[in-house]
Amino acid sequence: MRVLIVEDDLQIGQSLLRALQDAEYSVDWVRDGNAGSAAIAAVEYTLVLLDLGLPGMGGIELLKAAREKGSKVPILILTARDDLDARVQGLDFGADDYVLKPFHLPELLARIRAVLRRRAGFASSRLGNDTLNLDLDKRTLCCNGVSSVLSAREFALMFAFLERPGTILSRDQLEGKLYGWGKEVESNAVDVLIHGVRKKFGQSVIRNVRGLGWTVTLGESPEG
Repeated sequence: MRVLIVEDDLQIGQSLLRALQDAEYSVDWVRDGNAGSAAIAAVEYTLVLLDLGLPGMGGIELLKAAREKGSKVPILILTARDDLDARVQGLDFGADDYVLKPFHLPELLARIRAVLRRRAGFASSRLGNDTLNLDLDKRTLCCNGVSSVLSAREFALMFAFLERPGTILSRDQLEGKLYGWGKEVESNAVDVLIHGVRKKFGQSVIRNVRGLGWTVTLGESPEG
């Protein structure tokens, strides 16, 4: 899953970058509001971690502009401002959650998972149904009773499909969701990931849509 950090503080930004990479997220980091706004407009991120006290465009201004332009990316505000009015304003302008600095990493990761499952329309840590589901906490996929831990890329792939079941995703869209800036992506990288998931769970767990891409549906049971 691809996350954008918008944070001007070098130490905090570096700590977040390392922590999220250790948690197997693909991460981009910018240090001012204008760069953050441009990144949100250009890339379909899974989540944005947004500081409020940014040079250039401020965090609240960035948040408001992103929502006015129709961006639905989940945005979690990280700030040292222990100010009720600022929290209310951020949430009213479309933030999905608000975490005060300093924060503990396990709590931040738990809040990220909670934001993602709420945005996908699920109350628990599992996306999907009884037949096919992805556990966000354990990073396992279960299909027709077969359960397996996924690699970081496989997990990001299945999250991309199961956050919007039935949506057809092209190769370009999947590459954008899975890989950060500066990453060299092999031309067959997506095919290799899909092959790996199919090898574990069956050919039809991910369906080809000729000329358009791939999709995962929950309406019928995938066959092994």
